[in-house]
Amino acid sequence: MKTEKHFTTADEKNKTPVIIIEHLYKKFGTNVVLKDFSLTVQKEENVVVLGKSGSGKSVLIKCIIGLLKPDSGRIEVFGKNTPELDHDELDKIRAKIGFLFQGNALYDSMTVRENLEFPLRRHWIDFSQKEVDALVIEALENVSLAHTVDMMPEELSGGMLKRVALARTMILKPDVILYDEPTTGLDPVTAREIDNLILKLQKKYHTSSIIITHDMNCVKNTADRVALLLDGKCYAQGKYEEFEQSADKNIKQFFE
Repeated sequence: MKTEKHFTTADEKNKTPVIIIEHLYKKFGTNVVLKDFSLTVQKEENVVVLGKSGSGKSVLIKCIIGLLKPDSGRIEVFGKNTPELDHDELDKIRAKIGFLFQGNALYDSMTVRENLEFPLRRHWIDFSQKEVDALVIEALENVSLAHTVDMMPEELSGGMLKRVALARTMILKPDVILYDEPTTGLDPVTAREIDNLILKLQKKYHTSSIIITHDMNCVKNTADRVALLLDGKCYAQGKYEEFEQSADKNIKQFFE
């Protein structure tokens, strides 16, 4: 059996884990997508999960957020095993987790303001209208789009839509953010802007993140640590530079 390659262990004992995934299995019919996958994310760390299209990256973060239930294994978020939580308990955990969908998932019939207000309305936290207005403006200012507050999604470019979606993801100031292919479909300049925003928000709000991508520029620009998802397992993890210098053929294919 192939064992996981773990390049770096230097300061891990001094870290505080916010997500612990242990022996995760998920299958659809006879298709086993995740097979004994394990990964720990530390406080204020960006972990990029790298893998080919269809390797199970999006399934992984949907299991973390509770959109999919794993067949077995443990997903501990803020000290609680999320697959065992009831709806109310899971909803409170989700209030601390931001999820940036690959397709942005903005509502076409709502203005930018209404899209950003939506997560504030549906969670158990009770906000006054004044607090809602302030959070909306702050979130849009974070992505330099305060002027779009009353615009419709159809009036925005692809890059602007991604930034609005990111603003909505951040509006509850989550402790953890899950990014699903944040730069897919964007031109290189706009993709780099999104990478920079990811780093900016990590620094400003001290967030921990899992970033799902196969965009190697995104990996290089945003990762504190990289984990390679291969054959359903965490095949290797370490710094980007260690991956870049690896002679392992399963790792080298991403750098060719």
